[in-house]
Amino acid sequence: MNPLHVRIGHIKFTNALPICHFLDKSDPEIEFIPGAPSDLNRWLAEGTVDAGLCSSLAYAELADDFVALRGLSVSARGPVGSIFFFSKRPWEELNGAVIALPTISKSSSNLLKILLAETGIAPAEYVTLPSDDLHAMLDQADAALLIADDALYWSVQEHGCYLYDLGEEWNKRTGHSMTFAVCAVPKRLIEENPEKVRKIHRFFLEGKQKGLADMDAVIAQAKRMLGQTEEFWRAYFNKLRHDLDEEWAVGANAYFDAAYRHGLLKKPVKLELWGDEE
Repeated sequence: MNPLHVRIGHIKFTNALPICHFLDKSDPEIEFIPGAPSDLNRWLAEGTVDAGLCSSLAYAELADDFVALRGLSVSARGPVGSIFFFSKRPWEELNGAVIALPTISKSSSNLLKILLAETGIAPAEYVTLPSDDLHAMLDQADAALLIADDALYWSVQEHGCYLYDLGEEWNKRTGHSMTFAVCAVPKRLIEENPEKVRKIHRFFLEGKQKGLADMDAVIAQAKRMLGQTEEFWRAYFNKLRHDLDEEWAVGANAYFDAAYRHGLLKKPVKLELWGDEE
């Protein structure tokens, strides 16, 4: 195999479009491997892919062996617009509740557990359910968490629930930003083939640069994927940030500290950035 051949794990969520929409899929040295977030997390750990956007908590679990590429994330400082907690009851009345979590979430599910615990809420049970039908989830639970495109879709449907944006709740209660996903690469690959990692980094940064420079095209693709209006998508993408530097790392590390404090990580973790944002 060409030593510069790159295998990229690819997740088709609208929140990553500003980074991923303009990635050059014609490059014969770059292979895209599509999958669900849980697939990508596993593929990174197994070495099936060389890099990809993964949940920040998945990165934290692999942090001994992985770095996060500088300048690349899905983050928010306040409302994120696509991580929603739908509840039949007000937040403060959820003691003893059954909480439904989506199968595709890790960072957001644990963020919800942290926020509930730190506000004195002790649910009776967490259950993991398919997240394509909010009403089906709520038939089995008192409240349900949805992320990404499922959350975007159901947030504008008739649901009759109290609606909480977890990016907003985290920021309100801690003052920190929240990083939901990072672009992870293995330290082993940096040692073995640093030029390959530089190529991966440039590839993603160029995609992001093009995406942020042509948000009209990004919004048009989001409309093709999920419908809604241009105004809806413009407001949504204005909530998101796709940067990652020492300033954003403060919020990520606060989240990792809270996850460790609540037993959701086995040991303390700090975000390790790699590369220059050119």
